Amino acid sequence: MWEARINVGPREEKRAQVLTRVLAGQWTTKEAAALLGMSARQVRRLKSAYQEEGIRALVHSNRGRRPGHALSDEIRGQVAELARTLYAGCNDHHFCELLAEREGIKISRSSVRRILRGAGIASPRPRKAPKHRSRRERMPQEGMLLQIDGSRHDWLQGRGPYLTLVGAIDDATGKVPGAVFRQQEDAHGYFLLVERIALNHGCPLALYHDRHGIFEHSTKGRMTVAERLNGKRDATQFGRLLEELGIKSIPARSPQAKGRVERLWGTFQGRLVFELRLAGARTIEEANQFLDTFLPRYNQHFTVPPTAPGVAYRPLPFTRLPEEVFCFKYERTVGTDNVVALGEHRVQLLAGHDRISYAKARVEVHERLDGSVAVYYRGERLASQPAPSEAPVLRARNGRLGITKPPRPEAQKPLPWDEVERRARAATTPPGHIHPWRRYPQQQNGQTPSGERLPALPAQPILSGASDVGSRLPSKEGRIKSQNL
Repeated sequence: MWEARINVGPREEKRAQVLTRVLAGQWTTKEAAALLGMSARQVRRLKSAYQEEGIRALVHSNRGRRPGHALSDEIRGQVAELARTLYAGCNDHHFCELLAEREGIKISRSSVRRILRGAGIASPRPRKAPKHRSRRERMPQEGMLLQIDGSRHDWLQGRGPYLTLVGAIDDATGKVPGAVFRQQEDAHGYFLLVERIALNHGCPLALYHDRHGIFEHSTKGRMTVAERLNGKRDATQFGRLLEELGIKSIPARSPQAKGRVERLWGTFQGRLVFELRLAGARTIEEANQFLDTFLPRYNQHFTVPPTAPGVAYRPLPFTRLPEEVFCFKYERTVGTDNVVALGEHRVQLLAGHDRISYAKARVEVHERLDGSVAVYYRGERLASQPAPSEAPVLRARNGRLGITKPPRPEAQKPLPWDEVERRARAATTPPGHIHPWRRYPQQQNGQTPSGERLPALPAQPILSGASDVGSRLPSKEGRIKSQNL
């Protein structure tokens, strides 16, 4: 009865056939050992057990039995229930860590995967078929190359607005030195990112990024006269910042080229989204505040040691303040009233010790990340204060005095074609019998161009003493009647 319930594999079947021939005297023990890949002593032991118990002796005794270290049905049900409710949408590896940290259930990732798949819970992140690509070796030292990018995603899962996470990852170690949430991917966000990295770690040697307009101008547009004279295109605000910090800018030609930061977004969209939900973050301020505690824990789990010791980060230059470096810079000409205009800002320059007026001078205006504005002339900051805005310029408006134009009629629906034809026929009236068209001078035989016979005009009496022309003019009453016709 027990033999009917055991599963026999190809290995056991092969051993049974060989041992059957050995017992029949067709093969020797030595030949059987060579065929089965075991010693002659082991063959003799199996032959004795096979004679007594049959094929049951060739099957392991633990086959079909429940292992002693197997997870209980209660734990399996608890894990499946947590995956459906509290930790819904969490990937297998992260779910395994949360079970150990929060629930005290320490099981392996493979066990978690088997439990979830057996319960019909699929992976929240479907994976595509891999493609063959050549792998680039990591940089040997931390800080030699950072990959930066932005990822727009529903990070708050409907509890708040869509946000863009701007971050960087070190190529040598996989460490995330900084990240910041923004409403959209903009230059301001990248300025904040580089500022935090430079203040906390230092300036990296190079940045690897895509070809977004924030990093470089498009090569399709025409170059200006100044750019043609310089032989290159002007740098963007972010490109100018990298030049001042001595950071090399490397544009990528495909997303796969900067695959390390692209894979980082896939990991964050599985882990960070879930952690933000557990933290109850609903605004961009709360999300940025949570990053301060999330990034150290993430780096502790995923950072790998570099092949070369030390770091390649360089400190910021001490000759300049950070707010003088991490800002947007524009060149402007001072007005005759010593006022500098930058967008909606108006800055009044005050008289200095070396120069009373800066009218018509070329100055550099710094728009800082906090929204303030500072003016520099030949590297020195000028004393300034906010200037009043210009008075509105009054211009003559359309329309006469006291006359208001009627509002434009709203667009009406087009009429049907039969209604258009009916109105056209109703608006068309035949000409009168004295119309010039009926008295066309070039017609002969008294007919109109359409072949109609011209009616005879009534005879007009010729008054004595009147000229021939004046006698042919109709009277006032006649003119009124002809107009009515």
